[in-house]
Amino acid sequence: MTTTYTTPPPAVPPAPGAPAGPPGGRPRRRRGPLARVLVVLGLVVALFVGVVAAVVGVAWARAATSTAGAVEFTRPLAVPPLAESRVEDGVRVFELETREGVADLGASAPTPTIGLNGDYLGPTLRAARGERVRVDVTNALDETTTLHWHGMHLPPAMDGGPHQMVEPGETWSPTWTIDQPAATLWYHPHLHGQTASQVYRGLAGMFLLDDPGAADGPAGDLPHEYGVDDVPVILQDKSFHADGRLDDAVSFLSPVGTLGDTVLVNGTPGPYLDVTTERVRLRLLNGSDSRVYDVGLADGGTVQLVGTDGGLLPAPQTVERVRLSPGDRAEVVVTMAPGQRAVLRSFPPELGVNPLFERFSGGDDTFDLLELRAAPTLAPSPAMPDTLGTDPADTLDEADAVRTRTFQLSGRSINGRSMDMSRVDEVVTVGETEVWEVTGLDDTPHNFHVHDVQFRVLDVGGEPPTPDLGGWQDTVYVQPGRVTRLLVRFEASEGTTDPDTPYMFHCHLLTHEDQGMMGQLVVVAPGEQAPSRIDVPDGGTHPDHDAAPLPGDGTGPRRPDPAPHGGH
Repeated sequence: MTTTYTTPPPAVPPAPGAPAGPPGGRPRRRRGPLARVLVVLGLVVALFVGVVAAVVGVAWARAATSTAGAVEFTRPLAVPPLAESRVEDGVRVFELETREGVADLGASAPTPTIGLNGDYLGPTLRAARGERVRVDVTNALDETTTLHWHGMHLPPAMDGGPHQMVEPGETWSPTWTIDQPAATLWYHPHLHGQTASQVYRGLAGMFLLDDPGAADGPAGDLPHEYGVDDVPVILQDKSFHADGRLDDAVSFLSPVGTLGDTVLVNGTPGPYLDVTTERVRLRLLNGSDSRVYDVGLADGGTVQLVGTDGGLLPAPQTVERVRLSPGDRAEVVVTMAPGQRAVLRSFPPELGVNPLFERFSGGDDTFDLLELRAAPTLAPSPAMPDTLGTDPADTLDEADAVRTRTFQLSGRSINGRSMDMSRVDEVVTVGETEVWEVTGLDDTPHNFHVHDVQFRVLDVGGEPPTPDLGGWQDTVYVQPGRVTRLLVRFEASEGTTDPDTPYMFHCHLLTHEDQGMMGQLVVVAPGEQAPSRIDVPDGGTHPDHDAAPLPGDGTGPRRPDPAPHGGH
């Protein structure tokens, strides 16, 4: 057997200075220009994703805030004074002046602010059902403002919405008759596009309504001495710059707006309240831009919920927590023991959104708000009454509803439309009962406020309303993806309707509102026609909104005019 061997040719050494080739003498395959570009792009994308992940991770870690057990309650709670008034020709007259100020809000230095009749916030206005009132609002600022009477039933021209602007140096004097039950209301600016900024800097205050007709009834046994056993509790979250200035910057990951890391009560940081009676009535107001609070006692004890936005509940409800979205109010009665100390705390609220948005919307935050310090000996308080106010179900019956309107909240629009001050979105006939179905389409916290009217919450996602929604409401939290059904009926204030002057409906997360999440309605007499467009005061338009809104289908008996935004 013969074996043949094949000898490979001898290797040829490379020329001097030439790069060595691959083993076996095969030529090296070079990457083309496209491949090199793709590699570089891949590295850039990987680096970008890594940086974003790191930034989000750091932001996630810092997003949750807790002051539980860390607040030193060293300052007595400031109680806003009752506003002085006089009676002229049977009209009770109040005077409010918006002005610049400087306040000690607990920052590293005094904080520049704006207030009403003072440096920060405003006095508490108080009037009785049946009284005719006038409020002379003088603007001493160098910027335009308005003053809206949140929760009040009154003519639209007196409402203080975006159309009733008060220019610097001017005085506006709305006049109306108080025609609603006893309630905890409030006032704040409503300037289109600037509401959040002005409220954040300090323009807000309470407006308390009394009902002499009910004072001799069971409700008269509730604590009612202002500043002693009946105390306003205005909750506002703030952040500060190093020099003491307010910081209202919105985190790039926040879907809701400004969220502060400090909560002030009536403008007081770390407040305590000396309690001298067995029971104390706290009138809670969420005066924040975007934050939702879930308020209860830190030790898990219960309180008696006696009132919501529009007045007293039919009967007291024993609850552990009360959720307050921006603009919401609630009245709770706390029973104290001699020498007891109790801390009012906001627990992480259930917002019903995805975990990422939950965290960056304040859903994981805890704040200690106010310490109640009972005296060693307490003055006796009357027993809690078994009945209080009217039941909305006795006044508004779903069987009487003549139509259903739908309101879909998404992004910064309602029913696909951003706010247009010249457009009438809804026309409502006075005295007719309607069902309003409100739904959040995006996975973002929203709420819904309607001017002039108090409504009944029928159900949320098909479930009966919780105790904090069992009374009269003008503001309601809207859980994403769940239909909140409201029963609504507008009555003509002071016997007249006005087809040319609108009320607002909007998200009361103030940044959302300023960015266009608001619409307008007019109330007309039966058979009366309303224009689809109305006049806008000079400077009333807001050019930052979408120039090309999504087409709207219309939600009520009239299809809204699909014309583009005037000035938006």
